[in-house]
Amino acid sequence: MDLGLNGKTAIVTGGSGVIGQGLVLGFAAEGANVVCADRDLTRGLEIAQLASQQGLPGRVLAIGTDITDRSSIDAMMGTCHAEFGPVDVLVNNAGGARMPARFEELGDDAFDWELALNIKGTVYVSQAASKDFSTRGGAVVNISSSGGHSPGSADLYVNYASAKGYVLVLTKALASAWSEWGVRVNAICPGLIAPEFPDEVGEGSLWRRFGFDSIVSPDQLRQAREESEATNTAKQSHKRLGRPDDIANLALFLASDKASYITGQSISVSGGSWMP
Repeated sequence: MDLGLNGKTAIVTGGSGVIGQGLVLGFAAEGANVVCADRDLTRGLEIAQLASQQGLPGRVLAIGTDITDRSSIDAMMGTCHAEFGPVDVLVNNAGGARMPARFEELGDDAFDWELALNIKGTVYVSQAASKDFSTRGGAVVNISSSGGHSPGSADLYVNYASAKGYVLVLTKALASAWSEWGVRVNAICPGLIAPEFPDEVGEGSLWRRFGFDSIVSPDQLRQAREESEATNTAKQSHKRLGRPDDIANLALFLASDKASYITGQSISVSGGSWMP
């Protein structure tokens, strides 16, 4: 299906992460010009090179960006405008948990870090892109989490899940507020999304900080590639690990005119672990 994204300009925050890589390559495969905005510029450049090696029709531009810093966002937007022109699609993908911990043991550093990354970063980048959206319309796809819907999936990530709950409310509020500009705003709520291979993960990823130790080990990733049932999927209807393409495929659709009658929605991509 031609999604009509060829020649569009898309910004993907957290583009160097596991989900982010799938998003960046997915939009480039559809012919969109993609800004991979991430603190991890090294990994972003590797992804841009990968897109070129694969012969994808869209161009990927990696820009080192701290989404918690408005001046960094402004610099990224300026480069985006100079290289690609105004923004048509924004994917607020950057986010994450600092470390798994019981809520009563959560320290101020982790609390502030999670709110800054998941809430402030989403707000700051959306505000920066609004200058383009206000004159030409567009689409916003916010990446939330199943933890924002299902408390049981966030026992050691209460603050992170609460921040992602904010993103879900923001999605609906912006869908209403920006409808006058012709902007659609939707959210995707991923379940467990794992990389295919450990070396696909950037240095700053949660997978390197704690994911391979406490969520899915490299050996379990290998086993999941070889077997139909995967670890950590007991609560899912579909017994496999989620992959970056699972998120990218829906994001591409929501960003396209094929989804022109869809706004203000949050959609779970979790193998059936959450069914409203």
